Amino acid sequence: MKLAGRYDVVTIAVKLPEPIEAQIDATARRRGTTRSAIIREALMQFLGSPRHSGTVGEAARGIAGSVSGPRDLSTNPRHLRDYGS
Repeated sequence: MKLAGRYDVVTIAVKLPEPIEAQIDATARRRGTTRSAIIREALMQFLGSPRHSGTVGEAARGIAGSVSGPRDLSTNPRHLRDYGS
């Protein structure tokens, strides 16, 4: 199986104390993501691997909304005049 088209992934089983499971679940709910994504991110940080968030949206979280401009830039024909010419 490929993770976001980038890595081959395997499924492993890990035994965790219940308080850690509760923290993982709470973090996943708060972020609106999966347990697997939380555990993967924590392991990558711990092991020093390059961080891969899994989605473009997650990767852009820190910069989303940091650019100013018209809200309809990609849909308003007025802004698209001369585009691609």
